[in-house]
Amino acid sequence: MEIVEFESWHLEHLQLQEAQSYMISYFTPEYGTLLEKAGPSFTALHQGTPKAAAGIVMCHPHRALAWALLSAMGPRHFLPVHRAVQAFLDRQAIRRIEANVDVSFRQGHRWIRALGFELEAARMRAYSPEGHDYALYSRIKKEV
Repeated sequence: MEIVEFESWHLEHLQLQEAQSYMISYFTPEYGTLLEKAGPSFTALHQGTPKAAAGIVMCHPHRALAWALLSAMGPRHFLPVHRAVQAFLDRQAIRRIEANVDVSFRQGHRWIRALGFELEAARMRAYSPEGHDYALYSRIKKEV
């Protein structure tokens, strides 16, 4: 697995997992450029093909919103992606990083907790553009 800086064209080649497949309609060049400029981000490549992309959107110097787009992958690829995301989050000099997870996506809840996030709001009603309910998680650094 090769970790590289995220570039907008990576979205064109990322085959999203089923739980995130609704996002494909947002994968425009403009959306990719917005992600590139919103804050630090990276892509995990396997043999030149994006398996995952992740990053943060800066809200202000002490708060950011984490995002991750993952392809369907087995443990062989997921473990290196998990480690890359964990290391990426650990390097950020930001007090509060938030993440949102669809309330019905059990694997997403398990993963976000494994990354050190804690549940703050169990249900934010009609949060997504499609009207899905999401949960709010946060990861707080005591010292920045």
